Amino acid sequence: MDIPSSWDDLRKQARKIEAQLDEQMHSYRRLVSTKSDGEESDLEAGIDLLLRQLQQVNTQMQAWVSSGGSEMVSHTLTRHQEILQDLTQEFHRHRSSLRAKQERASLLEDFKEFDRTRLDLEAGDGSTEQALLKEHVGINRNTAQMDGVISQAQATLGTLVFQRSTFGGINSKLSNVTSRLPTVNTILSAIKRKKSMDTIILSLVAAVCTFLIFIYWLSK
Repeated sequence: MDIPSSWDDLRKQARKIEAQLDEQMHSYRRLVSTKSDGEESDLEAGIDLLLRQLQQVNTQMQAWVSSGGSEMVSHTLTRHQEILQDLTQEFHRHRSSLRAKQERASLLEDFKEFDRTRLDLEAGDGSTEQALLKEHVGINRNTAQMDGVISQAQATLGTLVFQRSTFGGINSKLSNVTSRLPTVNTILSAIKRKKSMDTIILSLVAAVCTFLIFIYWLSK
């Protein structure tokens, strides 16, 4: 991936990666809804790589905003962060769904094999080979369950890592706003002082008018 040298380059790089992710996510959604046949590994690896690249570009954009970017630039960064978050969460959701689907299919096949083995044992003489085959089926079923749990744990870990990076970006934005607060406070203080001065002037004018009216009333 080329190293962007300006804000416009960063935006172009982010949009390019987002377009590639949209295309691959479309293929991945279609794959999840059909029989995968082991085709998901390469596609998942490609999506993972693009998500990491987009996260890297977002980090560079965050550094640009923190160094004094305009409000419009900050809004642009927020939009790209939201796109990254949506794509990451959707990918993890579909991957978990695919793993659960594959696990169910594997368990169903193991149960079918187990039933066939049980019927063979009931019909046969209970040979050592048949007993070993039954044990092998049980091991395969347990392995499939463990693989499903590990896949779900990996998906959860990926989501937590992304949320951590997102919270880091939010903290940077808050720090940037806080750095600008002294200027805002100075402006607000000046407005309050002017308002207080206007109130004092109006009070003096009202008092003078009242005094003059009182003098006029006494002179009649």
